Amino acid sequence: MTSRLPVTLPDIGDFTDIPIVEILVKPGDRIAVDDRLISLESDKATMEVPSPVAGVVAELLVAVGTKVSAGTPILMIDTSGEAPAPVPAAPPPATPDAPVSAPPAPAAPPTAPGVHATPAVRAYARELGVPLDEVPPTGPVGRVLREDVQAFVRGSLANPPASAPPAPAASGIGAGLPAWPQVDFSRFGPVRREPLSRLQQLSGPNLARNWLTIPHVTNFDHADVTETEVFRRELNGQPRQPAAKVTMTAFLLKAAAAALRAYPRFNAALDGGDLILKDYVHVGFAADTPRGLVVPVVRDCDRKGVVEIAAEMAALAAEARAGTLKGEAMQGGCFSVSSLGGVGGDGFTPIINAPEVAILGAAPARIEPVWDGALFQPRLILPLSLSWDHRVVDGVAAARFLRFVAEALADIRRAVL
Repeated sequence: MTSRLPVTLPDIGDFTDIPIVEILVKPGDRIAVDDRLISLESDKATMEVPSPVAGVVAELLVAVGTKVSAGTPILMIDTSGEAPAPVPAAPPPATPDAPVSAPPAPAAPPTAPGVHATPAVRAYARELGVPLDEVPPTGPVGRVLREDVQAFVRGSLANPPASAPPAPAASGIGAGLPAWPQVDFSRFGPVRREPLSRLQQLSGPNLARNWLTIPHVTNFDHADVTETEVFRRELNGQPRQPAAKVTMTAFLLKAAAAALRAYPRFNAALDGGDLILKDYVHVGFAADTPRGLVVPVVRDCDRKGVVEIAAEMAALAAEARAGTLKGEAMQGGCFSVSSLGGVGGDGFTPIINAPEVAILGAAPARIEPVWDGALFQPRLILPLSLSWDHRVVDGVAAARFLRFVAEALADIRRAVL
């Protein structure tokens, strides 16, 4: 006797109507608790939904392209252990103006559940818009490899379909601006076309909106982090669990949290003609992933120590790189920090992450000679930048805020006063 239970989408925060980009199981599959069922993709990250129970997949209730929210039924699972007869996935709901007999439009790209490919290759194909079931496999046991996907893309570019329609002409981009220049770059030399990742396609318009609508101003300063770097190295030399490395970015989050408490107008959001001042301090940090930048949020930074902040950052960054970061982990931020400490450069002007009103940037620290009144002493200097919304704060407040951050980084004891 079978016992079927519905599996619904768990709470994913404030996100609603998130499209399914991949289905990772099929009817008849035996799954365990926490096995991945589907992949969702919001404008900030890809999320994989795990199974809350073990059993056999009896029926799929969704398809690629279906938009889901918390509580949406995903599939039926047989918890008795008996493998039911496979039931095909439910087609996407028909639109009111479509004929009843019309077949559903194919997803792009399809999940190709019968295709043998690793999750990394599936994600790579999804970013390139490649239908896996059309890629000739060369791996063992008919497995599709990353190289197979690349070969498929090269072949498609070299031999486009004869019936492919021409690309539509670009129109104006709004705000009274002229149309984007249309240039045949192949006239000047060899070119290659590489599609943006799904995350970049979704985040790009948000960045353009923020840059066009927020009156950005950027202040620059620097912090003497010589003693803080010594302290950081001492912390990393001590055994502890979890053994997360303490980075300078963890100190940046702690110093920013202290500055937000000292200057609450930076811990705010515009709502029409009102300013919403927040009594909590959640700080986001830019994390680099193969799919693009995401901004996980460390909550209550003002009440946590640097070691605890570093451990949370390491865990969140690992989830972001693996593509398993949940939507709620990127919500509720009051302020953002972006550090290029591991890359290079002298400084930059970060774009504000709306609806926040400011963002802190940091370039790599370097040894510089500093005059102490008698001699030039070698000191470790950290360049800082602060982009801020001129509708909410002014230049004097921004300069004081950034100087507070710099002094807190120079003497981290100031961050706990």
